[in-house]
Amino acid sequence: MVDAHRTFVIVGGGLAGAKAAETLRAEGFTGRVILIGDERDHPYERPPLSKGYLTGADERDSVFVHEPAWYAGADIELHLGQPAVQLDRANKSVRLGDGTRIHYDTLLLATGAEPRRLDIPGTGLAGVHHLRRLAHADRLRGVLSALGQENGHLVVAGAGWIGLEVAAAARSYGAEVTVVEPEPTPLHTVVGPELGALFADLHREHGVRFHFGARLTSIEGQGGMVRAVHTDDGDEHPAHDVLAAIGAKPRTALAEAAGLTLAEGPGGGIAVDASLRTSDPDVFAAGDVAAVQHPLLGQRLRVEHWANALNSGPAAARAMLGKDVSYDRVPYFFSDQYDVGLEYSGYAPPGSYDQVVCRGDVSKREFIAFWLRDNHVLAGLNVNVWDVTAPIQELIRTGATVDPHALADPGVPLESLGTRAEAEGTSDSA
Repeated sequence: MVDAHRTFVIVGGGLAGAKAAETLRAEGFTGRVILIGDERDHPYERPPLSKGYLTGADERDSVFVHEPAWYAGADIELHLGQPAVQLDRANKSVRLGDGTRIHYDTLLLATGAEPRRLDIPGTGLAGVHHLRRLAHADRLRGVLSALGQENGHLVVAGAGWIGLEVAAAARSYGAEVTVVEPEPTPLHTVVGPELGALFADLHREHGVRFHFGARLTSIEGQGGMVRAVHTDDGDEHPAHDVLAAIGAKPRTALAEAAGLTLAEGPGGGIAVDASLRTSDPDVFAAGDVAAVQHPLLGQRLRVEHWANALNSGPAAARAMLGKDVSYDRVPYFFSDQYDVGLEYSGYAPPGSYDQVVCRGDVSKREFIAFWLRDNHVLAGLNVNVWDVTAPIQELIRTGATVDPHALADPGVPLESLGTRAEAEGTSDSA
């Protein structure tokens, strides 16, 4: 009966927000649940926007977290197409763009992230695109199809995950593609130069052109349409459309204006503890916007990938209900490019590891790569090798000392490595 008089408000209509609402009901919360989203579409998942939906393999309805009727059935009140423009912590209310004020007892901020913009001449031309929202994917599908039919040219600024996935999708339509990237390889800061070169080779085999070590300096237009792009090394590349895929930044404006503590450093985000609670005890944050003091990794970390939204939304919901929560999930993401599927677990930024160990056949793109520091696994990437995420994450989670030679040997089960290392450690200390 106490719950029935409480109001939980969720700001953010993405996967994290939708899964938080679902979890509140699944955990038996009987009070009001209000979900606010600034898009008119119901909450949806983002991976298909650069994968199956963008290529035309998946239908539009497949991207939604729940069917629209589910929200009414679960008694979730929706405010879609209305941004939250002010958070009044003193009066515990959120003001929407139309002036509506909504009271909360407990609030979850799941405001996500937004694409970084190119700050160069020509970005106002009709053929300049970003990919973050379903409406962006709707538009880009038509663009890629037209480019393929007309032998048109797409220039992608940025060779990160989104840039590479869109490049692969564009080639599937038959479009010409050039990727411009300031680093010497794709995914340079994620997987390092050796594995980055592997992705460059993959895309070159499918007809993608790369221009490394350069940045776009301007986009040239004619009649309001894109005609070419220029790079800082003096080159010009023909283009009919341009995709800016230079990363995303957390949407913290609402939290910052309300005086919530933000995370320091380039990643930014709303600072939360291991229970996803902000500096205000009645306000939580989850998903792309949350910078979590990660109990397993021992540092503050903001993760933008699908699995984080999927898992942190429910974790925040349980914490909002007063349950004991310690959000220590191993970071995880996946990607599909042409005939290559991959999963990455862990966290191994540049400078954090001292060796990379591979097991399997790298030349056939059927292998697992491990990033190690002092013979401890920090991260693992499985490429066209499946059902190994659990043992990889277990090696990361336990922090077991591993033998790099055994790690590289496909004949040694991954599940045995931590056990072997722990047993050896016990024997040495006995």
